[in-house]
Amino acid sequence: MSDFDLVLSGTVVLPTTVVERGFVAVRDGKVALVGRGEAPGAAEHHDFGRGLILPGAIDAQVHSLSQKNQEDFAWSTNAAAAGGVTTIVDMPYDEGDLVCSAAAVRRKVAHASGLARVDFALYGTVDPEEGPARIAEMVEAGVASFKFSTFGTDPKRFPRIPPQLLHDCFAAIAPTGLAAGVHNENHEAVDAAMARVRAAGITDWRAHGLSRPPFTELLATAEIYETGAATGCPSHVVHCSLGRGYELAARYRAEGHAATIECCIHYLTLDEETDVARLGGKAKINPPIRPRAEVERLWRHVAAGNVTLVSTDHVSWSEDRKSDPDMLKNASGVPGLEVMVPLFVKGALERGIPLTWAARLMAENPARHFRIDHEKGALTVGRDADIVVLTPEPQVYDPAATGHSVVAWSPYAGITLPWRVAGTWLRGRLAFDGTTVTSAPGSGRFVRPPRTLPIGGAGP
Repeated sequence: MSDFDLVLSGTVVLPTTVVERGFVAVRDGKVALVGRGEAPGAAEHHDFGRGLILPGAIDAQVHSLSQKNQEDFAWSTNAAAAGGVTTIVDMPYDEGDLVCSAAAVRRKVAHASGLARVDFALYGTVDPEEGPARIAEMVEAGVASFKFSTFGTDPKRFPRIPPQLLHDCFAAIAPTGLAAGVHNENHEAVDAAMARVRAAGITDWRAHGLSRPPFTELLATAEIYETGAATGCPSHVVHCSLGRGYELAARYRAEGHAATIECCIHYLTLDEETDVARLGGKAKINPPIRPRAEVERLWRHVAAGNVTLVSTDHVSWSEDRKSDPDMLKNASGVPGLEVMVPLFVKGALERGIPLTWAARLMAENPARHFRIDHEKGALTVGRDADIVVLTPEPQVYDPAATGHSVVAWSPYAGITLPWRVAGTWLRGRLAFDGTTVTSAPGSGRFVRPPRTLPIGGAGP
């Protein structure tokens, strides 16, 4: 009789060390042993040689339901499994059903539970007309965090939360120990910049960056952290495109505040002068993609430990909503679930950054941030055996050829990825075999923080 159900051998990447000739052993869907040298017996054993064995990624920012009759959980989690992402944290801005009550949370859990191929956690938000009244009931229903925005694109679906209401919401969240995540763009400053761009008649790829200059993002970032400092609520910037933003977060942490910050994979990969100029609307994201010098500045913040999480801000808009020659008329956001992990590994290795940061920023830290680290986020005995394996097989990424996404376009199409996702395991079961997603709809389950949360900072 074998000691374990599954053993994977290769180079094991942990948050603090890389274990050459290592192995991970699994029993009953949980990590049972991590070691070095000769692997123990198992009912199933795979030796990946020089392959990298990492904890399954937790994507902290996914929009599965932003466009009706488009992606949904069956497709978003399909791309996730193919990309080594074993848990997604889905945003609350669903078209037609803002997740701002316990009833909405329960509806979304029921809906996603029948479709998801990997595990999922949920954000909640508020209806500005109700304010923080329903925050407590959403905590009870199991949300892992709350999301707000200092910029509004729609008064109901994606509303602006003005300063006093943001303060009141933070104050209501603070006793729960959960974090308040905020979209960081100052509404009035963006409106003024956008009016100038339109008055100047600029409609090409330059328009988006000009309509959201760094000033607009940094103003909001400071507001978010000051609101956290005033209320004692863990404050989180959900995407930062500027090195200055990570400096601000580090200063607030140095003062003793729970101030965390997230970097999306597009800000570490794409640049304005090359990729936005080439792709136009297919590279329109809020906040915007910045110049290459800023990209490299962000990698230096990764190496310095100033980045808390890396995510995708994934959304798969239909191509017609990303192809308008008038840059500002395109929808904002791009898909990324299928390639976040290999893109981060590629970028880190090219810059001499230790791969331990992959395990921290895409697994350990997100699990802690969303208070699901009792189950998720690490190759640690007793945690869920969520695992991704990358093998050194260069390939040119072609989303149309893989068929893992609901859309056939991606801003990362044509990029050579030196490492391939060779397998994904969800709670010890194969979810992706390197070619085909093997987890069926409904395989994923809802993950929530414990009902009794420890009080304290949400970030690492």
